Amino acid sequence: MAEEDALLREVDEELRRERLEKLWKRYGNLFLALSVGLVLAVAGYKGWQYYQRQQAEAAGKAYVEALDLVRAGKTEAAEAALRKLMQGGHAGAAGLAKLRLAALLARQGKTKEAIALYAQVSEDKTLSLPYRNAARVRRAWLMVDTASRAELAKVLGGLDVAGNPWRTAAREILALAALREGDAKTAVTLLKQILADAEAPPEARGRASVLLNTAGAETGAKERPAR
Repeated sequence: MAEEDALLREVDEELRRERLEKLWKRYGNLFLALSVGLVLAVAGYKGWQYYQRQQAEAAGKAYVEALDLVRAGKTEAAEAALRKLMQGGHAGAAGLAKLRLAALLARQGKTKEAIALYAQVSEDKTLSLPYRNAARVRRAWLMVDTASRAELAKVLGGLDVAGNPWRTAAREILALAALREGDAKTAVTLLKQILADAEAPPEARGRASVLLNTAGAETGAKERPAR
């Protein structure tokens, strides 16, 4: 029995070997092609990852260098460096460069160009939402003295609601616009929302308190009957 079992195992192994040889003759080239393709795909992916990492590191270094120029007061050089980053291939660095350049231009009184850059950042879907919302708020601050409340509400759309981290800034901007347009009642409502918000920054609450006195005085003057 032992000899028969051994013979059967040998025959079974031989049959398996023959089947494998037939399969290899039939599909061996295809198997090799798939294997080579897989290796090349993995190598390509790893190479792309390395390239992306190198690009990100280079862009980050360039951005830090541009910030150093800003801090050093070298405005022209900083502007040139930021514009170069804006044209680079790294979307995140380009978006940050636009934000920083817009702030630099605003300080120089180049308001229209700064507003245009902030608008570009706010509409760039490749950037994360916090950057886009920051651009919306900064754009609105630059527009607060000239744009209508309706325009500002469109720029800020949805940021002035409870729970949004930008709600205090959005409410303050809209309150200022309402006061400028003579709508003291709306301004009072918005300013009271700021004061009632325990998470509102202390400096914003201080400004809201001062503005509320002004808006309240205007509202009272309108509501007092003429004698």
